Amino acid sequence: MNEQMLRTDLAAAYRLLEVNGWSDQVFTHISVRLPTDEPAFLINQYGLRPGEVCASNLVAIDVNGRKLDDNAPEVNPAGFTVHSAVHMSRHDAVCVMHTHTMAGMAVAAMEEGLLPLNQTNMMFYDRVAYYDYEGVPLDLEVRQRIVAALGDKHSAILRNHGLLTVGRSVAEAYFRMYYLDQACRIQLEAMKTGRPLTVPDHDACEFTARQLENERYHLESVDLVWKAELRRLDRLDATFRA
Repeated sequence: MNEQMLRTDLAAAYRLLEVNGWSDQVFTHISVRLPTDEPAFLINQYGLRPGEVCASNLVAIDVNGRKLDDNAPEVNPAGFTVHSAVHMSRHDAVCVMHTHTMAGMAVAAMEEGLLPLNQTNMMFYDRVAYYDYEGVPLDLEVRQRIVAALGDKHSAILRNHGLLTVGRSVAEAYFRMYYLDQACRIQLEAMKTGRPLTVPDHDACEFTARQLENERYHLESVDLVWKAELRRLDRLDATFRA
């Protein structure tokens, strides 16, 4: 995929943050790795809400913090730390998505983490990493600990902070984030009832997780969802493509 296509998909993901109610003002960030010889990625300009991001105002920066265009605006320092950490170490992580959704932050504060209470939640059964809170990630030394905590998993709960997903495309990272947030919302809604919670046994949860991660089924699902979301954005406001 060429840079313009990556820019368009990434801008679409930012707009979807706004549409889905996942925006945390100017403090939410998504990145996508560029097809360059040296590791570099696109991320949003610091100070823009997700609804203001478009393909042309994304900032290209390398993992050492050098902007590929000297005249480009600044990026979120904490966002740079998190995203550069993953892009430096996980070559399969073309896109890295980090959010502060209300449900995600709530579950990130729970000692038990994400529970397999529903079929949606089982997508992440034994497949979610946990990174213990160390403060706002401004120190580049935390990068190695973020990467170590993530390991080879595609999703993470940053304790006392929020959610993170990676994907081989923007579409895949978004798909995982959508359903990780849904899983957190399901857990919170179930807990609100005050009734005892039913957790299926290991075999049922693992079997369901394997069904949902079947490569053909998964990729088809990602493709269908992403195309539908792009159609939704085009109906609402197609300026993300600019």
